[in-house]
Amino acid sequence: MREAISDQIIAAAGGLFYREGIRAVGIDRIIEEANVAKATLYRHFPSKDHLVAAYLSARHDRVIQSLNEVVSSALPPRAQIVSIFERLHEKADSPDFRGCAFALAVAEHGESDKVCSVARHHKAVVRGIFSTILSKAGIADELTAAHLALLYEGALATVAVGRDPQPVLLARDCALSVFDTASPPSPSIESSSL
Repeated sequence: MREAISDQIIAAAGGLFYREGIRAVGIDRIIEEANVAKATLYRHFPSKDHLVAAYLSARHDRVIQSLNEVVSSALPPRAQIVSIFERLHEKADSPDFRGCAFALAVAEHGESDKVCSVARHHKAVVRGIFSTILSKAGIADELTAAHLALLYEGALATVAVGRDPQPVLLARDCALSVFDTASPPSPSIESSSL
């Protein structure tokens, strides 16, 4: 029961934070949206920082679960990269999409160590996912993983500013170019017959 109330508060606050902004949403609004008493909210989350960090942690879990579904699929590494960017394109092609919740939170609430810590952790895990995909392709290059993560982050930011999902597809094409350049050459027929 305690966990269910906590999840209810996070869901209500998270929807408001993402749609309207962290600073624009007061505690009273969250209490009303979550349909809980003020004492209940503060029993679960002693401060707004705690609530914002919990919202970002829950969002992190959902995003990483979605990315891990791609990584654990039977798709070859190159197709996994395509799938990640195409999933992002699908999300970005929604009027409700405002960009990266973590970047938005840091931009609005960056004075909070809790918020910045969750956001930094999320970005590091996303980069690690690209690193995992690359290692499956025989590419042990952290710089290439950083390039792919930066393309992903750049697509998120560009969509948020331009309100157009097409840059995600451009980022996908750039990511594939980076992947192809970093991929070890396939042995040619001539060299394999020597």
